[in-house]
Amino acid sequence: MQLHKLLFISFTFLVFIPLQRIQAQDKSFTVVIDPGHGGKDTGTTGTKRYKNKYEKDIVLAVSLEVEKMIKKELPNTKVILTRKKDVFIELKKRGEIANKANADLFISIHANAASYKAKGSETYVLGVHRNKTNLAVAKRENDVILLEEDYEKHYSYDPHSPASIISLTLMQEDYLDQSIRMATLVEKSFHEVGKRRTRGVKQAGFVVLHQTYMPSILIEVGFLSNKEEEDFLRKKSGQKKIAQSIVAGIKKYKEELDKNSVQSIPEVDTAFIFKDVIFKTQIASSSNKIATKSYNFKGLKGIERVKVGKYYKYYLGSTSDYTKIKKLQTKAIEKGYKSAFIVAFKGKERISINELLKN
Repeated sequence: MQLHKLLFISFTFLVFIPLQRIQAQDKSFTVVIDPGHGGKDTGTTGTKRYKNKYEKDIVLAVSLEVEKMIKKELPNTKVILTRKKDVFIELKKRGEIANKANADLFISIHANAASYKAKGSETYVLGVHRNKTNLAVAKRENDVILLEEDYEKHYSYDPHSPASIISLTLMQEDYLDQSIRMATLVEKSFHEVGKRRTRGVKQAGFVVLHQTYMPSILIEVGFLSNKEEEDFLRKKSGQKKIAQSIVAGIKKYKEELDKNSVQSIPEVDTAFIFKDVIFKTQIASSSNKIATKSYNFKGLKGIERVKVGKYYKYYLGSTSDYTKIKKLQTKAIEKGYKSAFIVAFKGKERISINELLKN
């Protein structure tokens, strides 16, 4: 009988609660909510049918509702707002707040505008914009840095150069998969919970997302340039529906994250060898082809790059010993890759770890 099957049989006689599982359940999950604009930065003004009501006011009201709902519906979740009143906060400061809090998720909330008739929510992750519309949205939201003193000293981004937005994308590449997943869940919630039209998940170069070191998204909750949506977004009932949709997305994302990070995989001290199976720790997924030098991966050596579809997957380690790959996963997490996870391959085919342990 193979060694790994003997080990598995021995596990069936043990009743245990893995320490990692306890720690994962007890660990506080931190969400940073960023109400866009504020103070001298009013954001868009919509149809101008309302006096003294700007994008900055609407997104703050929505963000406060999100904070209230998270505290009520998501125990053991810490929520931080980058602003709780009508004040101007620099884009780099918003990212610093999230980074200092070691946040698990960053959500920047905005309202949209367009010169054409448009309706619905859309959620962005940092990336190369696919069309001129995405570029225009990013440019409008990024232009806030022109209101900051000495912005040239703090940003490599040039607001006068559309090409410079492309340089923003690399920082968030480590979290691209998670950011896209979170954005997808939010848009799905807008449709299912809020019963609203959604325009989907998009990529564009936002300075505020570039400043963060965790999965990050920017939500455009609707178009103030559309009279119908403007009325909806200015009402308390509309703001609550928007907040409910966002919180539902966060809740689902957290559930999925907990399942992935707390898999029912035995913690073992002895060698756990699987014949003909190779384990690797995936630390990043990127649309860019990044050199596998240690300085590009926070000092981690032996990084492997594999192209899967349109993306490059970056792996640490390659071994049939499950114990060794667990140690490498821990090392990656300690280096800052908090979402690093283990994958298994048989030949070139990726297989389920849980199914593997059952066989």
